[in-house]
Amino acid sequence: MSMKIDKALIKKTSLKWIFGSQMSWNYERMMGGGYLYSMLPFLKEKYKDNPEELKEMLRTHSQFFNTTPHMGGFIIGMDMAAEEAEGIEAKETVASLKTGLMGSFAGVGDTIFGVLFPTIFGSVASYLALKGNAIGVVIWLLVNIAILIFRYFTVGIGYRQGVKLVTSMSGHLNALTNAATLPGVTVIGAMIPTLVNAPIALTFKSGGVSLKLQDTLNQIMPMLVPALLVALIYWLLGKKFFNSTRAILGVIVLALVLKLLHVM
Repeated sequence: MSMKIDKALIKKTSLKWIFGSQMSWNYERMMGGGYLYSMLPFLKEKYKDNPEELKEMLRTHSQFFNTTPHMGGFIIGMDMAAEEAEGIEAKETVASLKTGLMGSFAGVGDTIFGVLFPTIFGSVASYLALKGNAIGVVIWLLVNIAILIFRYFTVGIGYRQGVKLVTSMSGHLNALTNAATLPGVTVIGAMIPTLVNAPIALTFKSGGVSLKLQDTLNQIMPMLVPALLVALIYWLLGKKFFNSTRAILGVIVLALVLKLLHVM
């Protein structure tokens, strides 16, 4: 059956992907259920005259799928464009498209939306909030609203560009990932002296002379202790027995012990 996808169907698919992409996330098929849920309006319309083809495509789209939710809309749009043109004959093409793109798109999406934006805007917003400035909350809300708007249009972009999007972006994915990583690393480095506070309270006395250890450390390298603490946590996170929860609990316990011993 031939059909023409209209804007209403694209909008419906976009909303379903935003709200349902990880609704049924599981360790067997990950986002497979969310992908199928988003594609349902299109599949029911495309294959409504052929129940067997509909069943086959339902099985196809319920298979394993996993990528950054912010980038998955592009793949769904391209999928719809391929099936609109070829129907069930595009089954293998669609499967290859999903398999080939979900990893590379995840690399870009995780870097930008999982690391870069939260690190830069989250650190700015949290720093302002810690200073009692409500603009920090506004910044964080506006950033997340902007991301939602971006996600809303990804399905339409993927559909209009079709497979051309893959060829036009293929040479730029690595460059985009590397470019997005650099500001994130820079901001993380700046967050250490700005937000990590670990002053040493030890004072050495000899006769009438007293020497504050923190003053000496500042002369060697300002914020040396926070830098060493972050480096230690980063190293421990690479160990099998360690995780982020244990890191948080360890820092809390260490801070309490050092405070009781009047070291900090």
